[in-house]
Amino acid sequence: MQHKLFDDTLALLTSLIQGACVNNLTPESGQEVRNADTLERFFADSGAQVQRFEPVPGRVSIAFTVPGSDPQAAPITLLGHTDVVPVDEARWSLDPFSAEVRDGKIYGRGSVDMLFITAVMAAVTREVAREGGLPGTVTFVGLADEEARGGLGAAWLREHHPDAFSWEHCLSETGGAHLPTADGSDAVTVYVGEKGAAQRRIHVRGDAGHGSAPYAKDSSIVKIGEVARRIAEIQPKVSDDDVWRGFVHAFRFDPQTETAVFSGTDYTPLGELAAFGDAISHLSIAQTVLRAGQAINVLPSHAWLELDIRTLPGQSDEDVDALLYEALDGIDVEIEHLICEEATVSPIEHPLYAVLSEVLQELFPGAAVVPTIAAGGSDLRFARRAGGVGYGFAAHARERTLGAVHAQLHSHDEYLHLEDLDLTLQAYDAVVRKFCGDSRGSE
Repeated sequence: MQHKLFDDTLALLTSLIQGACVNNLTPESGQEVRNADTLERFFADSGAQVQRFEPVPGRVSIAFTVPGSDPQAAPITLLGHTDVVPVDEARWSLDPFSAEVRDGKIYGRGSVDMLFITAVMAAVTREVAREGGLPGTVTFVGLADEEARGGLGAAWLREHHPDAFSWEHCLSETGGAHLPTADGSDAVTVYVGEKGAAQRRIHVRGDAGHGSAPYAKDSSIVKIGEVARRIAEIQPKVSDDDVWRGFVHAFRFDPQTETAVFSGTDYTPLGELAAFGDAISHLSIAQTVLRAGQAINVLPSHAWLELDIRTLPGQSDEDVDALLYEALDGIDVEIEHLICEEATVSPIEHPLYAVLSEVLQELFPGAAVVPTIAAGGSDLRFARRAGGVGYGFAAHARERTLGAVHAQLHSHDEYLHLEDLDLTLQAYDAVVRKFCGDSRGSE
């Protein structure tokens, strides 16, 4: 039986997809005001307190708070984002903003990342408001600019309105997908942390000159090529922390295979999750941008290479620079810092995590609940930096593996199974009521 709020939640998700709040990383894009207005209409006459935030025109975040009746009860804050990434419309087989429902799926940009969770959060919060509230305060925030790392969304709110709502106990994307275990047992994920960012731009200098006379010139292009070659050979140390160890153990491999995966010797037993396992098990370095020269007949005196580096919890900017300088010893380079943010992680031994685990085991009896970290970023890092906890949480059907869910992120023809919308609605309703002290439980 579908949750009683399913139809309203699906209608809201449809409207949010159709809002087409595409964030192309420029300040004037996104225009999340459209989805903020949709959410405000959705909450009309609910009794929730509304706050709107607009750092630049059109980039609106919106918060709905239902105050608790018991000051001692734990609050919860649901962080949903309302922006989506751009689309290559020529690669879609349907209108990416039509929110078309077909064969038990809803298609559209943002349907998985993360508008379905945002819609669920809103529906559950509105229902709590209509009921008059719970012992603990419930807040839902529709955040702008998450896809550009939150500079006009969560990061801006933390800087300019840090007390607008509680950051103590937060939920956001994504979680709830299943692992393809070796023995067929069920294991479902919760995100407890995410890797950090340590972006670098590496500069080298060489001799300028005419392209017709390269003799004895110090070539910046040859240098940057050597830089790229050496960086490609860096082999960062594989993690030995409990989260990585537990993730591998959840697959229930034989001892020899488990040792090979855990040590980073061979990720192939993870199958569709081999790249994910590689990403979350050690510091990763992706060479993404290369620049040198302008005219074909001019020797460029400057070349640079940009690196998307993602760090594990506990790894610092100093650690990253030491690794790069060691690899590039003997080459005269300048290392420029771009976006730098430390990795964040929340404890597994925490009352909110215990509730998440309890609810997932109610939905999937006998399943192991497996904490993991995200290779990318989310707005949860701002909660953790503020001293709170943040967990990525949703619920997908048993046959939806972590690899299958990840395959939908930023994909062409992105779609969500409606069954997963209903499961996530059930899960959030139960979590909010359990954690905020509703003895009646969820429906």
